[in-house]
Amino acid sequence: MAMNGPRKTVLQLVGVVVLMGGLSWASVPFYDWFCRVTGFGGVTGVAESESDTILDQTITVRFDASKARDMPWEFRPIEREMTVRIGETGLAFYEAYNPTDKPVAGQASYNVTPYQAGYFFEKIACFCFEEQVLQPGERVEMPVTFYVDPEIVDDRDGKFIHTITLSYTFYEIDLPEGYAALETGDTTDADTITN
Repeated sequence: MAMNGPRKTVLQLVGVVVLMGGLSWASVPFYDWFCRVTGFGGVTGVAESESDTILDQTITVRFDASKARDMPWEFRPIEREMTVRIGETGLAFYEAYNPTDKPVAGQASYNVTPYQAGYFFEKIACFCFEEQVLQPGERVEMPVTFYVDPEIVDDRDGKFIHTITLSYTFYEIDLPEGYAALETGDTTDADTITN
């Protein structure tokens, strides 16, 4: 059975809309994967262990902190910058403080600049890998362990990088299940959560 012109056009348009919707849905995870693999957009790598090679050349790493507009925490780097040898494991700390009278959960997003340094900046451990929950009045120091991959000195653009800025932004997120009891004052579940 042959389709008439207007009906065929409508079906083609619906097909295009469905295709475009599918591509836009897949673009976010694909872009995230692409950034992690290539370091594009300042996304860092994740290493399972320290670097085997440490060079005599040094690089300066600066630390930056910000928070979303509705995030009530105070958040800052404890040390503003450090100089490390390329390949050497660095350890930096950020401080977060919850000045409110209720528990607040947060998740940090991160990137490095210049963006091309993302491919060479390797995190071994980081507070940003997990959600954080601070109790009322709680102040914590959160570590990040990292190194700069020695391959940076052989890269066409990377070899000219002398300073990398590691930036974190904290966003408020929903409390994990069980913390709602603390907000309402029910202490029966509070002991379970904190123990």
